[in-house]
Amino acid sequence: MKNLRFLKPIISYFSVGLTITTLSRILLFLIFKERVVENENFSQLFVIGLRFDIILLSYTAFIPTLLILLLPETILQKIKKFINLYFLFFLFLFFLMELATLDFIKQYDTRPNRLFLDYLIYPKEVIGTLLKSYLPSLIISAILINSTLYFAINYGKKLFYPVAGNYKTKIIWFPVITFLLFFGARGSLTSKRPINASNAIFCSDQMTNSLGLNSLYTVAFAAYSIKSEGDVKKYGKMDELEAYSRVKKYMDISEFTSIGNPFLHTVTPDTLQPKYNVVVFLQESLGAEYVGCLNGLPLTPEFDKLSKEGLLFTKLYCTGTRSVRGIEQVTSGFLPNPSESVVKLSGSQQGFFTLAEAFGKQNYDTSFIYGGMANFDNMASFFNGNGFKNIIDETDFDADGKKYAMKGTWGYCDEDLAIKANDYFKSLGSKPFFSLMFSTSNHEPFEFPDGRIKLHEKPKNTVNNAMKYADFSIGKFFELAKKETYFKNTIFVVIADHNTRTYGKSLVPINKFHIPALIIAPNIKKGTIHDQLASQMDIPSTVLALSGITTKSPMPGRNLIKLPKGTKGRSIMLFHETYAFRVENDVIIMNPNTKPLQFKVKSDTELIPAPLNEELAKDALAHIVASSNLYKKRAYKIE
Repeated sequence: MKNLRFLKPIISYFSVGLTITTLSRILLFLIFKERVVENENFSQLFVIGLRFDIILLSYTAFIPTLLILLLPETILQKIKKFINLYFLFFLFLFFLMELATLDFIKQYDTRPNRLFLDYLIYPKEVIGTLLKSYLPSLIISAILINSTLYFAINYGKKLFYPVAGNYKTKIIWFPVITFLLFFGARGSLTSKRPINASNAIFCSDQMTNSLGLNSLYTVAFAAYSIKSEGDVKKYGKMDELEAYSRVKKYMDISEFTSIGNPFLHTVTPDTLQPKYNVVVFLQESLGAEYVGCLNGLPLTPEFDKLSKEGLLFTKLYCTGTRSVRGIEQVTSGFLPNPSESVVKLSGSQQGFFTLAEAFGKQNYDTSFIYGGMANFDNMASFFNGNGFKNIIDETDFDADGKKYAMKGTWGYCDEDLAIKANDYFKSLGSKPFFSLMFSTSNHEPFEFPDGRIKLHEKPKNTVNNAMKYADFSIGKFFELAKKETYFKNTIFVVIADHNTRTYGKSLVPINKFHIPALIIAPNIKKGTIHDQLASQMDIPSTVLALSGITTKSPMPGRNLIKLPKGTKGRSIMLFHETYAFRVENDVIIMNPNTKPLQFKVKSDTELIPAPLNEELAKDALAHIVASSNLYKKRAYKIE
């Protein structure tokens, strides 16, 4: 074995790396044990975990291994510091990512992924949230990081400096060691493609599956996947025309006006009526489980009262778990697909259909009003290029010189938003308007002014109290609006962007996609309830039909008010890379590079495996393919 001592840095790297990831996985298992052990064969996550740890360690060890094996001793000693720092750098990345994992799982029910990368570009908001909500974790992490750096500086040389070895012996062992690294990095010699995250799926619980990975792998994989945004072939292939035809089956439109834009159709009022203003009040993270009139917690007395003044949707589901998905749906009604939201994709920053564009062509004032910074999640760019003429955000609140109730980590509180929006709408006089208001207060660290609500619980800054304050602000807005002349001529939509933490034991936790939606309008009968399965993407089509304008629309969503009797309800839900297509109580679930699965929805929290309906699976794939093609061909427009 003395002849193989030149392998010491490589063996040390694998040993320390596997120690970090394995200890982290054991700790996560113990923390989430109650949930994990409910899955059959849950012990597989440790075997899978070892496999994926070796994959990433093999990839990252390749360069220094080649240098150690191929370079003469004289040159190798000159770059020994580089090799030492290289190994320490990647081990430190492993360590940092595992440190970040527990809090990320608690928030998002999976290991760090694309969301982790997205938030890195907003340090002000992220640091503020961490300091206010995760201070104990930060302190513990700082102590552990400093301790790790101390040991790295003092003991790294002993572990990772190249050890002298016989050059001929190295050359002899070169093919064996490179083969082992290749085998380790690929994960298999029998599979046609290298092992990827899909191979970690062994049960129906998304979070448990993610424990079989390591966090540096999941973040690196997310970064690598960015280059293939819009590439949906990993879900399956389908002819473009077949995809469009299958999607049209689920629309309530029979006449289409363009070949190049497959879903383009004309929207006309059913009867002669005024052209109404439209205000969409998008609520941050307001899941149905927090809404009293939807059998949730008693946190929304204002929304509950308002629900008797319009049309309440009791079985409506959002399409995703991020605000950009909710924005995508309520402004453009675009077919959601497992790529990034169009709010952030480069090809949709201009010439992409939104309700603001449709109303703008009717000489409406169009605006986005937000208490935070509008550049967050690329909102300002998307809105500015697609029909929103006026963008009002935190900087405008700062500049107008008024005394507002509170400015928090994510911007001005919701009651300030209500006041600002009402003042703006009043200032427009008789000019018709379309506006998107977006709340901020119901976002960790859950900051809101004192004395507004009777706290649901203590301490103050909890999600339930923030929900109650968000509801207070909804009531505040309507209290102000009802005193103004514009109220009687306006369609109001109150709808959530998504729920709070989306987690559950199913591949897609359907109950966490259930959201409230309410339309109050002059041409809506008070106290109406829509209790059929529907999707967030149907709301803009419904609003456009109510508005009184005649326009073209490419939206594939349905006018829920005029749906023919017997039409089956449908919703689409995206949970990370998992795509769920639900029709009534049948749901197709698709993951990259794997066969689709079908379940029967016994309840929103219980899915029962069912035989695969091939036609339904094709319909699900068709919606992904159609969305991708519309984006790539820049065909989602009205001209």
